[in-house]
Amino acid sequence: MDTVAERSADGRVAERRREQRGWYFYDWANSVFSTSVLTVFLGPYLTEVARAAADPQGFVHPLGIPVRAGSFFAYSISASVLLAVLVMPVAAGVADRTGRKKPILAFFAYLGAGATTGMFFLSGDRYLLGGALLIVANVAFGAAVVVYHAFLPQIAAPHERDAVSSRGWAFGYAAGALVLVANLAVFLGHESLGVDEGTAVRICLASAGLWWGLFTIVPLRRLRDRPVAGAGRARISLGGGGRQLLATLRDLRRYPLTLMFLGAYLLYNDGVQTVITQASVFGAEELGMEQATLITAVLLVQVLAVAGALLMGRLAERFGAKRTILGSLVAWTATVGAGYFLPAGAPVWFFVLAAGIGLVLGGSQALSRSLFAQLIPRGKEAEYFALYEISDRGTSWLGPLLFGLTYQLTGSYRDAIISLVVFFVLGFALLLRVPVARAAAAVGNPAPARI
Repeated sequence: MDTVAERSADGRVAERRREQRGWYFYDWANSVFSTSVLTVFLGPYLTEVARAAADPQGFVHPLGIPVRAGSFFAYSISASVLLAVLVMPVAAGVADRTGRKKPILAFFAYLGAGATTGMFFLSGDRYLLGGALLIVANVAFGAAVVVYHAFLPQIAAPHERDAVSSRGWAFGYAAGALVLVANLAVFLGHESLGVDEGTAVRICLASAGLWWGLFTIVPLRRLRDRPVAGAGRARISLGGGGRQLLATLRDLRRYPLTLMFLGAYLLYNDGVQTVITQASVFGAEELGMEQATLITAVLLVQVLAVAGALLMGRLAERFGAKRTILGSLVAWTATVGAGYFLPAGAPVWFFVLAAGIGLVLGGSQALSRSLFAQLIPRGKEAEYFALYEISDRGTSWLGPLLFGLTYQLTGSYRDAIISLVVFFVLGFALLLRVPVARAAAAVGNPAPARI
């Protein structure tokens, strides 16, 4: 009897490990969108396209609204979250009620991959096409990641979640580094390939979509849906997104400590995501960095983020996820503050800044994800991760909005970048007040061994 029980337990562990390895590959698949598209190529390139369409005063007029061409990319990022607020709760509600997470993950992953691949056709003065494809891809990215995150509590025991989440982020940054090496080869060697610089950029954008679609096959084959008691057909409607979001927020009021953590995360992660999406614009427009320098700097971030995610996962095992995240926020504040003083035309200092970002980037994101997984009630993983994802990776809106407004009012990207310090300071102050053990107990989960 014991042998049979042991074999059964070993089989469950092996199945869980297999799912975890498949789960890592979605980070491997979609992280190139965050890296190659949002962080490196699309910001400067879409800004150039918008400037080609601008009037003599430097403004474009989407929907008749005057927008400075240099702010169009930031505003497009902000617009994407307004739509995501409606789409992500719908995707999450259907995933939780039906238990069919895989089909929903597949739909949004391939919608985003298709829109990203379509960026190959972004040329000339087609800034509206660029903005539309960015919004579709970014919303689909966010909706797919909601479902992806919701698998974490199902495939990892509580004591495994920090390590599993950190490995996922490490996989993502490793993929980002690998693709960036290929992108750099295409961009720098565009003349030998017989294409101009703009075409090389469009090839790099499209390659991110193809990569995303190709490697999504792995998690779709390895992850499995869990049956949900009383599951039925959930009604899908965009208008229902607002109702679902309000229902989730009403439910969240029962767990004020989880709400406190989510508020802290929304604040500091808005700062993180704005740095990710606007760093290349800051480097190109304010510091005068060449595209090759920007790609090299982001490649440095990717390589160091792999090590940083794994290192911070180890630190969390020793000191706890909350303390490790707080330490990373101190580092973020110092790094962004230093960015204000970077001299123009000095790549070495830009690389130093990139190294500082890389060391804290992956770990702060990975540990935030695993810590939040401890603070949500069972059976509502996707629903709660929809709230989480509203301010996650490239779908932040407060940070890009503040960044864009600051630039529009001052005309200085230095003022725009320093404005982000407020998000890290306020996020630190709020997270410091979250009693993690009590918050986990309040939703019926065991308290983490270390906090």
